Amino acid sequence: MTQNSDPKRPDLPAEVFFDGACPVCRAEMDLWKRADALSQTRWRDVAGPDAPPDGVSRAAALARFHVRLGDGRVVAGARAFLALFKSNRRLRPIAVLLDRQPFLIALDAGYWAFLRLRRIWRPRPAQQATRLP
Repeated sequence: MTQNSDPKRPDLPAEVFFDGACPVCRAEMDLWKRADALSQTRWRDVAGPDAPPDGVSRAAALARFHVRLGDGRVVAGARAFLALFKSNRRLRPIAVLLDRQPFLIALDAGYWAFLRLRRIWRPRPAQQATRLP
């Protein structure tokens, strides 16, 4: 188990891996960082010096949102967002409902569409890598 894990809530995010070079992604993570339920969560900007989760390449971590849950599992895409939503008492009932088929298919399709649009305002990882310290 990770240091931030809660044995009573293994579905809560212990670590969040996000693309800080994407302005929309960074703004959303800044909002989530303020959530009380996520006060023990570690936030990792994989566009910067932070390492991606074990078993996930930096390119894969930059291409898709990842979360390490309190039980050590790593989830990506729609399931990663649902993990964040489950940490919010108001969003949790909706997240629990949506965390099954066919909803996951629809959520992943919506996330896939967002990732295509994200190319408009986010430089390619290779372009950005030249700007890292």
